[in-house]
Amino acid sequence: MPSWQTATVVDVRRETPSAKTLRLRLPTVSAHVAGQYYVLRLTADDGYTASRDYSVASVPGSDTIDLTVELLPGGEVSGFLHDVVEVGDELEVRGPIGGWFAWDGSTPALGVAGGSGVVPLMSMLRLSREQTTAPFRLLVSARRPADLYYADELSGPEVTVAYTRQTPPGYGRAAGRLVAEDLAGLLTPDQTVYVCGTPPFCDHATDLLQSAGVDASRIRVERFGPS
Repeated sequence: MPSWQTATVVDVRRETPSAKTLRLRLPTVSAHVAGQYYVLRLTADDGYTASRDYSVASVPGSDTIDLTVELLPGGEVSGFLHDVVEVGDELEVRGPIGGWFAWDGSTPALGVAGGSGVVPLMSMLRLSREQTTAPFRLLVSARRPADLYYADELSGPEVTVAYTRQTPPGYGRAAGRLVAEDLAGLLTPDQTVYVCGTPPFCDHATDLLQSAGVDASRIRVERFGPS
């Protein structure tokens, strides 16, 4: 199991009105695999601790890691990371962790993300764009354009965005939840499919995939939600 390290915040970037990316520099870098996560721990003056798991969004091989944090109502950790943490602060982290929901780029893959579930899949997309890998496609569901994480990077032929409540002007797809047609043309027989989002999103996406003929053995699911 990886040891705890004290990381330094070197950048803070707003992704959406309710999400920020913290870029952390570690004293000892352990190369992560796309899809893995770190545990982040806060310790109060009286010794009380609270920890949460955050997926790594940055490409493997970097000397820093990007953790994108969604602000949750009443979230003691997410609230502190959003409202208090600044560049130069130090945070305790442990990782990288996880091997099942991870992609090393050696086999074809499709990512299906809902909302904040795009974070670990963003590491996969960045890996596919920066290094020679097997094909990777990404299907992202977001409520509206303002809620789309990493909006400036989610363009190109390998990315499809489906909005559920509001679309940009002139968008070619009507607002609505994912349907079978959204998967058409994205699936291949040799893919591993990585599904990440809230439990209802993951259940719906998995049903669509299995209805499209994807065997359950080729579907890997990571459910995000409040602690």
